Amino acid sequence: MPGPLSGLLVVALEQAVAAPLATRQLADLGARVIKIERPGVGDFARGYDRTVHGQSSHFVWLNRGKESVELDVKEDAHVLHALVARADVFVQNLAPGAAARLGFGSDSLAAQHPRLITCDISGYGSDGPYRDRKAYDLLIQSEAGLISVTGTPESPAKVGIAAADIAAGMYAYSGILTALYDRSRTGRGCSFEVSMLEALGEWMGFPLYYTTYGGAAPVRSGVHHATIAPYGAYRAGDGTVIQLGIQNEREWQQFCSTTLLLPHVATDARFSSNSSRLTHRAELDAVIDSVFGGLTGSALIARLEASRIAFAQQRTVAEFAAHPQLVERDRWRTVSTPGGEVQALIPPVTVRGQEASMGAVPALGEHTEEVLRWLGI
Repeated sequence: MPGPLSGLLVVALEQAVAAPLATRQLADLGARVIKIERPGVGDFARGYDRTVHGQSSHFVWLNRGKESVELDVKEDAHVLHALVARADVFVQNLAPGAAARLGFGSDSLAAQHPRLITCDISGYGSDGPYRDRKAYDLLIQSEAGLISVTGTPESPAKVGIAAADIAAGMYAYSGILTALYDRSRTGRGCSFEVSMLEALGEWMGFPLYYTTYGGAAPVRSGVHHATIAPYGAYRAGDGTVIQLGIQNEREWQQFCSTTLLLPHVATDARFSSNSSRLTHRAELDAVIDSVFGGLTGSALIARLEASRIAFAQQRTVAEFAAHPQLVERDRWRTVSTPGGEVQALIPPVTVRGQEASMGAVPALGEHTEEVLRWLGI
């Protein structure tokens, strides 16, 4: 069946992660997404690595279902103008001010095309003292304070995925959907912007409030939680790593009686409340380790499941790729790329009776001639 966005045209002057993530999700919903790429080199994310059949893992992840058009926007601006004139949505994440200098600023486009929705994605926003700074994911994680609360007490750490880019891409995606809904009611398009700093700043809500009103930042605690115990990684006797998540006193008492088989620990003054457990976390961990160390991973998992305690097995990325839950729920699909087929997870929003488009990943310039013919150029 046609996707819910079937018939919509999205034109994307995009690169890297944030904007491509937003537009790929629109393509998965059935929108026609035309991706404008620099002649000869394309989106610079194409060159990040060569791990997926000789292609970039980032590019394969972010660009399925799109049409690639090679275009020198300075020399052939008329072609992009012709595309934008037909578009429902225009997305760009060029350097600050670059789109406006090329004649594709949101103000001028809105004046020319009242039904057009424009989305500008940047590092720091369209004004302010940081407006012209270059913004990459690591830099935004640093500016937003994410690195300061991630890692161990001894060593702060960058989050292992592009958290700032993903945050911006997700807010751009939801903003576009909101604007499309509003246009269906009013008949008018709109212009909006998303900055990586402000998008990641929204995700920093807990440590921001904790620090501002508590007087100190949450302690970096590795895989443990800064304010809840026990909550984090523990190891069985055979080396299996289990992540525990005890959220309340009822679960804590259940854990002591049916998992540890030490019901008296629940009422020990050192462990009888969450604040006490935080104060005596080293002693608490020693008690848990003494029990878990005498069990195999499978025996520990069986005991946790029988106790209905929240836990997870710490998996590698390779183990996640073969996760039994994803296999059982049929969450994988085959996607074509210029280098060969790959397996891709279907989008996480599951609508009964509909299947995501999940089209092929385009080669650079694969659709240039086809799109130019469609435009009559």
